[in-house]
Amino acid sequence: MVKKIELLSPAKDLTCGLEAIRHGADAVYIGAPKFGARAAAGNTLEDIRQLCDFAHIYDVRIYVTLNTVLKEEELEEARRLAWQLYDAGVDALIVQDMALMQMDLPPIPLHASTQTDNRTVEKVRFLQDVGFTQVVLARELTLKEIQKIASETDVALEAFVHGALCVSYSGQCYLSAALSGRSANRGECAQYCRLPYTMVDADGKVIASQKHLLSLRDMNRSDDLEAMMDAGITSFKIEGRLKDVSYVKNVTAWYRKKLDEILDRRPEYVRASVGESRFSFTPQVAKSFNRGFTPFYLYGRNADVTAFDTPKSQGEWVGTVKEIRGNSFTVAGLTPLNNGDGLAFFNQRGELEGFRVNKVEANRVYPQMMPDGLRPKMKLYRNYDQQFEKLLSKPSADRKIPVRISFDEHPEGFSVEMEDETGARVTIVRPYEKIPAQKDQTENICTQLSKLGNTPFEWGAVRVNMSQPWFVPSSLLADMRREIVEKLLSCRKMRYRRELVQKKPTTSVAFPEKQLTYLGNVANSVARRFYIEHGVESVEPAFEVKPLADVPLMFTKHCLRYSMGWCPTYQHGKSPYKEPYFLLYKEQRLRLKFDCKHCQMLVLNESNK
Repeated sequence: MVKKIELLSPAKDLTCGLEAIRHGADAVYIGAPKFGARAAAGNTLEDIRQLCDFAHIYDVRIYVTLNTVLKEEELEEARRLAWQLYDAGVDALIVQDMALMQMDLPPIPLHASTQTDNRTVEKVRFLQDVGFTQVVLARELTLKEIQKIASETDVALEAFVHGALCVSYSGQCYLSAALSGRSANRGECAQYCRLPYTMVDADGKVIASQKHLLSLRDMNRSDDLEAMMDAGITSFKIEGRLKDVSYVKNVTAWYRKKLDEILDRRPEYVRASVGESRFSFTPQVAKSFNRGFTPFYLYGRNADVTAFDTPKSQGEWVGTVKEIRGNSFTVAGLTPLNNGDGLAFFNQRGELEGFRVNKVEANRVYPQMMPDGLRPKMKLYRNYDQQFEKLLSKPSADRKIPVRISFDEHPEGFSVEMEDETGARVTIVRPYEKIPAQKDQTENICTQLSKLGNTPFEWGAVRVNMSQPWFVPSSLLADMRREIVEKLLSCRKMRYRRELVQKKPTTSVAFPEKQLTYLGNVANSVARRFYIEHGVESVEPAFEVKPLADVPLMFTKHCLRYSMGWCPTYQHGKSPYKEPYFLLYKEQRLRLKFDCKHCQMLVLNESNK
């Protein structure tokens, strides 16, 4: 069976969405005007409509995030918004709140957000059986766990392959809500995981000082795509709805090339959209924002998932400081540097320190201001490549659909037929008096009809069929070319078919659990009714509705015992420090609890104790 493979790119706005498509995305996800899990990345309905119109030319799908938990008074507005998005041409909604499953919605597919905490076969099967058409899996799953879910369910599976990592299981982090009132489940995360903490033991002994102990590296699974495909993933998702357009361009192009290399030799997999993207630059993923890379837990526990020294972009390693003299220094390394580059290094306090390059002469660098902390033998990183960013600031890709063109004589004049790779075909006829030409017209006909310029099409072949050389003026050919292009565009839009779903009764489908605590994120009566109808006997309100004390605020597979080498399961290590351990930041005091049975660390708030 042939499987369609989807590269899913982020868009914080219309511009990013258009560039994601030009640079090879098969689908784009973008924030709705409200109720998205990135509150700062909302978009107007008109911008979303424009994005859909452009995307559907290439059979690219547009998914809109409506993935916050909803308060009682927001339900009707969310329902109306779902209809407005459907009318704008959106292909699917990415949702978290199960109240939407109970509402009068249009026949639009619903995707289960990663915020619904999808990490077991039972949970994914339930979501499939109640009508979700795609499920975004938890980032923490291993390849074997993904394979098990895929083998026991039929729903399309989506997985993150690149970008920033939440340290907690998505949808299971309440730290921001508890400490600041800004809920991650409401799209307002204050990112307490990126702060510097001092870790102490039960006696107050310092274990680590001023380190970003809850901050992770960025995910990069570009070398694991084929293994994930074979495990059952069909949608490969790039994180980044707050990232700028150069990030979207570069990372999308990088993964497009990686996936195409696989699809070229694996005929059982095909691309989910049409059109070939051509780039005016060489994608280099290390040049975009990153905290260092990790495949995360795809192959099990990996010590190299943390970014304790900085939550900022580290960039690409470019060399080592060799000699410092006056207001300049030399670099030992093969990477050419440029005027205007941004360089960084870890100073003697272990902090990332950055500076801008004013001038480069061979391997000698003249900073705009010489950094005090720079020393010989320190590693240098480039987190801003001036020349690369200059390339990306210009039009850096186009996307073309190959077409075949036939020019024929007609009893009333001439006709042109144009057909694209999907079989969409249109024909136009122009009445015109046939006058014998003095020389063959084939070359000029081919030249004029192949001038497809800024259209979405490029000619693959032009065939000319005439009984004798008739005179065909270039002006007529240009008019026919413009008309046939417009007709083929209209034909493609008419042929595009959105997937439509009809709701079916699902009350016979039982939820895998009988009790739901605050971890169920049930913030309204409609979502509560949904779970009751699916066999849940007890439903507690969401943390956002009823904040609780003395409950875990974060559930994370990242474990500081493991990071320190004291994991009793994997390392058989023994800590010299007395538990419990605490993380301190200003007035905040967080207690760590270790759940070895489920291989996770829990974080509790004890700031008021």
